[in-house]
Amino acid sequence: MADYRAIADLGETLIELLRDNMQDLIPRRGSIVMASPGEIEANDDVRLSIFLYQVLENIHLKNQEMQIKDPTKLKFPPIALDLYYILTAYPSGVQDITERTREEHSILGKAIQIINDNSMLTGSVLKGSLAMNGYDLHITLTPVSLDDMTKMWTTFPGKPFRSSICFLVTPVMIDSGREITVHRVMSKEAGYNPIVPK
Repeated sequence: MADYRAIADLGETLIELLRDNMQDLIPRRGSIVMASPGEIEANDDVRLSIFLYQVLENIHLKNQEMQIKDPTKLKFPPIALDLYYILTAYPSGVQDITERTREEHSILGKAIQIINDNSMLTGSVLKGSLAMNGYDLHITLTPVSLDDMTKMWTTFPGKPFRSSICFLVTPVMIDSGREITVHRVMSKEAGYNPIVPK
């Protein structure tokens, strides 16, 4: 399982995955960032951003059993999370508006291809505490209505609406820090009532 750094480690995993696979379109690794679209200025050298916009508990993995740490200790179950991201493409300094849009769409298309090709994150792709968790993470594109997308972009004041996609990564587990001490059963008492025939 992963510790409290699981969310940060997932961010690093996603950024490195994109940086490693987009060098043909975005040669400078620093142009792919983990940041809110509201933080990115027009003169920044950002071509692609990933932003974690929602974290929810995974209801399907909510009722897990206590984990046996050793014969005298039980650990409370981890919390399983669904992490929702928005991925946004940005153009370079090209002046022609059609060429700028073409660049954005190419970057977005390549990012979608990478996410689709890596819809299961496992093994050496995972960074930090996620690398030792022993389970896979799943990425799926999530449909977001135009109305919801527009509402999201209104939270980035002064920023023009840009080509974006949303995706979900699940389940991201964070270990519990709570443990309880238990004792072995040392003796057992059995009582019975005789059955008396009528």
